Amino acid sequence: MKTLRTLAKLFAILAGLLLTFITLMTCWSVIGRNVLDTSLVGDFELTGMATGAAIALFMPYCQTERANIIVDFFTTQLSIKKQAGLDRFGALLLALLFALLAWRTTLGGLNSFNTNSETQILGFPEWTVYAAMVPPFVLTALIGLGQMLFGLDAGDTDTAVAGEVQA
Repeated sequence: MKTLRTLAKLFAILAGLLLTFITLMTCWSVIGRNVLDTSLVGDFELTGMATGAAIALFMPYCQTERANIIVDFFTTQLSIKKQAGLDRFGALLLALLFALLAWRTTLGGLNSFNTNSETQILGFPEWTVYAAMVPPFVLTALIGLGQMLFGLDAGDTDTAVAGEVQA
């Protein structure tokens, strides 16, 4: 789980770099249009593709940090053991969902590659975005599977340190 957590952090850093690129590109485009009377061709296409990849790249880190939305209104009265069991079941469902997403994204990317699908303005190959999304989807599925098997706090160094301080 520690390796998966490290990979998730690296993917999140890459996502942050992509978002920084999007921000700088958007600023350049807006300034160019309004001040320099020129535009950045294809900025909308690049923004869409980079945003899709960034969202996918954030998913593994979000799962390691247990930052997904959890509706626990009905389970707050349950014992800690039962809540942990439901959390593990939720992690299994998430793992299955992301395995399905990885599979279907792979097929979509292969189809895009085989048909030479490109964006309209730049002619940028669309399969590259699919290729950027598959690894984080697989990693998220593996993290969910690991959390189902070993518990949601497995490999969480912050929780281990906090537990030692409280003990």
